Amino acid sequence: MRIISGKYKGKKILFPSKLITRPLRDRVKESIFNILQHSNKIQFQFKNSIVLDLFSGSGSFGLECLSREVEKVFFFEKSSEAFTILKKNLNVLNILSENAVAINEDVSLIKNNNLFNKIKPNLIFLDPPFKVKNIGDIINDLKKIINNNNILIIHTNSENNIVNDELNIIEERIYGVSKIYFAKLNLT
Repeated sequence: MRIISGKYKGKKILFPSKLITRPLRDRVKESIFNILQHSNKIQFQFKNSIVLDLFSGSGSFGLECLSREVEKVFFFEKSSEAFTILKKNLNVLNILSENAVAINEDVSLIKNNNLFNKIKPNLIFLDPPFKVKNIGDIINDLKKIINNNNILIIHTNSENNIVNDELNIIEERIYGVSKIYFAKLNLT
């Protein structure tokens, strides 16, 4: 796996040796970033954006965002092995701590994290293991830390249908066993 575009284009990304995470395939990642850049429905600007990469694994999504010059990425990864690989990827790419914060804790603790009292992410990538069933709870927790100008991308199994009153689904795509939702969170 490699960085697709931007200042780190072509750089290799390390992954855990064991299959403790499900890597975001290059084809799916490339499609996500094409939609973010070119869709009239979404109109996302990478520059000066704050990104939240939840269940980040080795950091593939957030690293791609940093390559495209977002201001900052917050990585959340619970697995200590995946977290170690994520830290190695940040070091290999010489990404400064002012641009990336790696947090080794469960995503369910995000609502209690004081980092988000003043900093509000406007792009959130939610990539839980396909077996995770509490996506609705995570979405409700995210409402506490975001602003009105947000895009939520959910990567799930193609058989899952996410129905949540808090979501305004903008676009939905299927790539083999993966389903990608592009949505906004309703804050009212």
